[in-house]
Amino acid sequence: MGFPPPPNVHAVAVLFLTVLALILFTREKIPLESSSFLVLIVLAVGFELFPFPADGGVLRAVDFFQGFGHEALVAVCALMIAGQGIVRTGALEPVGRALARLWKISPKISLLLTLLVGAVISAFINNVPVVVLFLPILISVSLRTGMNASSVLMPMGFATLLGGTCTTIGTSTNLLVVSVAAEMGLRRMEMFDFLVPAVIAGSIGIAYLWLVVPRIIPERELALANISPRVFSAHLAILEGSPIEGKTLAEARKKVDGAMEVMSVRRGPDNFIMPFSSVVLRASDHLVIRDTPERLKEFEKVLEGTLYQDESMGEPVDEEHPLKAEDQQIAEVVVIEGSRFQGRTLSEMQFADRYGIIILAIHRAGKHLQRLYDEIGDIRLRAGDILLVQGPREQMAGLKKEKDFLVLDATMDLPFARKAPLALLIMTGIVVTAAAGILPIAISAPFGALLMILTGCLGWRDATSALSAQVILIVAASLALGVGLLKTGGADYLAQLFVALAGGTSPTFVISGLMLLMGILTNIVSNNAAAVIGTPIAISIAAQMGQPPEPFVLAVLFGANMSYATPMGYKTNLLVMNAGQYTFKDFLRIGVPLLLIMWVTLSWVLPTIYGIE
Repeated sequence: MGFPPPPNVHAVAVLFLTVLALILFTREKIPLESSSFLVLIVLAVGFELFPFPADGGVLRAVDFFQGFGHEALVAVCALMIAGQGIVRTGALEPVGRALARLWKISPKISLLLTLLVGAVISAFINNVPVVVLFLPILISVSLRTGMNASSVLMPMGFATLLGGTCTTIGTSTNLLVVSVAAEMGLRRMEMFDFLVPAVIAGSIGIAYLWLVVPRIIPERELALANISPRVFSAHLAILEGSPIEGKTLAEARKKVDGAMEVMSVRRGPDNFIMPFSSVVLRASDHLVIRDTPERLKEFEKVLEGTLYQDESMGEPVDEEHPLKAEDQQIAEVVVIEGSRFQGRTLSEMQFADRYGIIILAIHRAGKHLQRLYDEIGDIRLRAGDILLVQGPREQMAGLKKEKDFLVLDATMDLPFARKAPLALLIMTGIVVTAAAGILPIAISAPFGALLMILTGCLGWRDATSALSAQVILIVAASLALGVGLLKTGGADYLAQLFVALAGGTSPTFVISGLMLLMGILTNIVSNNAAAVIGTPIAISIAAQMGQPPEPFVLAVLFGANMSYATPMGYKTNLLVMNAGQYTFKDFLRIGVPLLLIMWVTLSWVLPTIYGIE
């Protein structure tokens, strides 16, 4: 078969824009939502200025905005809101607590159960809240048992991705592929139509995650590996002849470059003075300060004072009488998607004053954990940033109830809200009504989301924060590109090119090649973009080869879900990367074999099930 003739000018333009979009989607410095919006506007403006005749009419700008009202996007947004209700009420936490108890008895069996439970739940609920549920449990267990946390965090994250491929609502990618295929005339796939191939391949994948990955993954030391307190309260006694005797507190702080945090000034046994800058310091005054041991000793040396314990003034601090910090906890706190802290600084939000805790450091994906005592308050936070914090047990318990953070070191049981059973019942209703064909998922999911709000499982603020502008815009832009490729003939041209390159090979080989192409693409760009662009191409390939389209569409669906090889492949990968201190190379080492396992298995299973030779 020869190569197809070049397509029309509009198709060439859309193909060029598609390539440009895929490049933009890989640029870390350009927000994904900005790239998506740019692609959408370029399409709309281009086809408004240069209309294209299609289907007896004209393809114009408004046609590219229909993605915002697409049933798949409506269902995705509604499921995000419903999933937020599960998170806010803690409906899955009893499962987590049961697994945490089992980990103490049999870690090997517990890991398998964790992988299986995570996969099963992710088949019906977005895997982000599932990962959010398991991360603190696994990290906490690793700290208590001495287990290598890095050997279990990545397998858990990948297990949720495997589970998400089992149903039409498991991921937004599945919903998009099924909806786009239905719009092109295919029979709409029901919720469990591709459960069998997904379970067969997923079972082999989970066996690999359970038996092989813990043995080959490099050990990474978490920031919480040393759980001893890092910040201490102490008294710095001012001695006669000290350089700050008779000076103001502002002058004393200036001598240590303003780095000293003074909680109060103790003058006499029971007299505490507010630490105003104008307070004049006297000999025998005690500055009540908080910081790391190294910095406290530095203050002692520069100000020529004597450092004492906070509670006992009997002995100065030295090697025989080290600092103590009672009732303190240290934790890693992740800024989650939709947090009001996104794009704002800790200083603007008065974080330390509001929560009564000390911020030790900040970690951002791709950068090492840094101590940023002076500048940390001025850093604009992003989703996925990890704050290393320390504070009294009571304050840490309060922080765990906040909706803007995920506390990774869960040293205490998480709250079990009284509306959790109701939230779980509503989510079950969404799944059952869609699976039974009573209501389509585009109807049952919004109805369930509304019930979540009306019953008080979550408020409107929680519902709106659950919606991700990034997801909405990438889906809308991908659907617009799909319309452009389909209407201009670009998808048919790519299909003809693919078939021509495949030569006279069998349909089984083409299905396998298409799936591998999608698997590579989804680890570089958005999986939703890969899915929406790949679906019409898959249907065109099937038509040209005279084969049933379902296995070709499923090749795109499964391939677009193989987001294992890179951290940017899926957002839960970034969460796991931050929590487990993994590197890019770790994802390649563990994710590439998993991708190959799934690809090889499904390359055999799909043609076998659908009778392709």
